[in-house]
Amino acid sequence: MALTAVAPDQLATIVTTLEIRTRPPLRPMPASPFRLVRWARPDTERYRALFRRIGARWLWFSRLVMPDAALRAILDDPGIAVFAAVDRAGIEIGMLELDARTAGTCELSYVGLIPELAGKGHGDWLMAEALARAWTKGITRVWVHTCTLDHPAALGFYRRHGFIPVARTVETFADPRVSGILPADAAPQIPMLAQPSRSSTTAT
Repeated sequence: MALTAVAPDQLATIVTTLEIRTRPPLRPMPASPFRLVRWARPDTERYRALFRRIGARWLWFSRLVMPDAALRAILDDPGIAVFAAVDRAGIEIGMLELDARTAGTCELSYVGLIPELAGKGHGDWLMAEALARAWTKGITRVWVHTCTLDHPAALGFYRRHGFIPVARTVETFADPRVSGILPADAAPQIPMLAQPSRSSTTAT
């Protein structure tokens, strides 16, 4: 057994890929006070604002640093479907993004609710909605990935919904809090070992 050093300004995480290859039987949709609204070709900054609100706690940052043109190429692609989960007042409280650009496959690229709703059972509703939309004509594999920086219950949550782990990888990347991409107090459960840059600000 060997240990690999990780630089103070870097993070390391274990990524688990999970999949479903047989469409599960139809089940009644869980009751929810929320609904999904399709965002056709969503505005770039509106998309990033919701992405940040949901994911900062778990250090989601990839779509925040992606060049605008590259992000627009994804959001404008007909194989991508983006939905916002909204409450009764129309306030956006969650996100679902499906990627069916590869024939026969649908990836649950992003599935999440704002941190304030964690642990309240709303995830079952969002996952049921996700699977109902993912299994369209011609799809034979639905897959998702999670990592050890995600919510501690994420892996068990996906398995409970029928996903089977099939691969594991190790990913390292620059801590987005050090560079100021995310505020220094994002994800307090994950120690930040390097000093943040001057551009890193505290969230309000």
